[in-house]
Amino acid sequence: MESVYSQAIKFKKKYPRTITHHRLLKHAQVIEKHLNPGEVVSYAFPAQKNAKAGDFFETCIVAITNERLLIGQKRVMFGYFLTSVTPDMYNDLQVRSSLIWGALTIDTVKELIELSNIDKRALPEVETAISSFMMEAKKQYAKSDSNK
Repeated sequence: MESVYSQAIKFKKKYPRTITHHRLLKHAQVIEKHLNPGEVVSYAFPAQKNAKAGDFFETCIVAITNERLLIGQKRVMFGYFLTSVTPDMYNDLQVRSSLIWGALTIDTVKELIELSNIDKRALPEVETAISSFMMEAKKQYAKSDSNK
């Protein structure tokens, strides 16, 4: 299994215009700390967790696992933030592209999650990874609900 950090670095090398800072390893450790037994990360990428293209200080790593979507963000001094989106809470995904960067809005039952400053060439790949996982996982939820 490839680590979250190595997947994020691979993404960053493939799409170098994505804005990140040097704390990717710390963000990846937040995600790895919260993986459930048997949970495997299939795709990970860095982004800025905010809606402002001019704000470069909210770097996070987004990871798609076989169970859910995780967003890990280590704070500079103490603590961290972790957002978990399970398929039953996921509503929709919006992709926006501009001149250099793109942004995603993940609509959940509880909140809108804004991810920005992603290399616009990466947007189709990221959208496909998230949408494909969520569509398949929602089918599994529908099957389990009909068996009850």
